[in-house]
Amino acid sequence: MIEPVLETERLLLRPTNISDFEPLCTMMADEVTTRFIGGVQSPELAWRSLCGIAGHWQLRGYGFFSVIEKATGQWLGRVGPWYPHGWPQPEIGWTLNRESWGKGYATEAAIACMDHAFDTLGWDSVIHLIHADNRGSQAVAARIGSANTGQEVEVPGFGILVDIWGQSASDWRTHRARLAPAITK
Repeated sequence: MIEPVLETERLLLRPTNISDFEPLCTMMADEVTTRFIGGVQSPELAWRSLCGIAGHWQLRGYGFFSVIEKATGQWLGRVGPWYPHGWPQPEIGWTLNRESWGKGYATEAAIACMDHAFDTLGWDSVIHLIHADNRGSQAVAARIGSANTGQEVEVPGFGILVDIWGQSASDWRTHRARLAPAITK
């Protein structure tokens, strides 16, 4: 399998690998970062998460990308297409470490992943599962043109109720025209 690498002005998005384990552990140990995605994870659970992401790539041919800041080489988090068993439909999701919040990285990476999902993977629509209190993720979704569908769902395996945000491929093409270019290579 050829694993894609997406590049934006400031970010490199690549499939996950073993070097992501330590920064993933740090991110998943942060109570603030994880409060809307199931809570803090021990290193053992973070390992399972990393393996789940790597396995998703193998089984579906796509998955969360590791987000790397090009200027520093620092791992910032994970963003990308995701469709685990039990999900209502394919999702573009994002979780970035707290140090990278407020810099536009989630939006920049999400734009690149939306392009990838619609242009390369051929998706007809996309969702984002966002907790009702997660104002930061709601703002990212709104910036990329997604809207709250008014539907609520329980995240399978986590027991967390979330709102379903999303948009169709045709809506994306309309919204995409107003957004700055995301992919440079």
